[in-house]
Amino acid sequence: MALEEDATERRTVMVEQQIVARGVRDRRVIEAFLKVPRHFFVPSEFQSLAYHDSPLPIGEGQTISQPYIVALMLELLAIEPTDRILEIGTGSGYQTAILAELAKEVYSIERIETLFDRARASLGVLGYTNIFLFRGDGTKGLPQFAPYEKIIVSACAGRIYESWVEELTEGGIIVLPLEGETGQNLIRGVKKEGQLHIENYGGCIFVPLIEG
Repeated sequence: MALEEDATERRTVMVEQQIVARGVRDRRVIEAFLKVPRHFFVPSEFQSLAYHDSPLPIGEGQTISQPYIVALMLELLAIEPTDRILEIGTGSGYQTAILAELAKEVYSIERIETLFDRARASLGVLGYTNIFLFRGDGTKGLPQFAPYEKIIVSACAGRIYESWVEELTEGGIIVLPLEGETGQNLIRGVKKEGQLHIENYGGCIFVPLIEG
């Protein structure tokens, strides 16, 4: 009980100092971060750092992203309770859990088998029933369950794949880190008349998306 109370306190401090203090205002996003236990998705050797504002290794050369950048991306998605979301890159499953708190359904795809298995186990213990996990190539999306109101990409892509645009509803939003000529940038695209209208929210650092 004491450990759980300590984690709750650390989580509250994380949200106040790293998310709210840096400008995130979406109340539903803030409440989701207060609820989901980040330490549950972090390897045991990094438990003491679970609520720091930094990415942490989760194995296979991948990371769990820093809390602030995840919160920013979710705020940019403007998630509604009725939304169906496609997540490219399940990773640890932490972001997946937060998405499940915000949306009706979350369809998440992970290429790396060990990460997929761990995330499935962690999310199963937490009891989410609106998450659907798949292992495969995220660049192809999940057309069998499309369309999606929102798409989020958890690693830096070299380009925006046509499959993602096709699987997004009209008026839908995609948020992703995108490699450009001067480095990575956080991008939001809004689909209008079949085309993405792009907004740039500045530099970021993500592990590269495994493509092709």
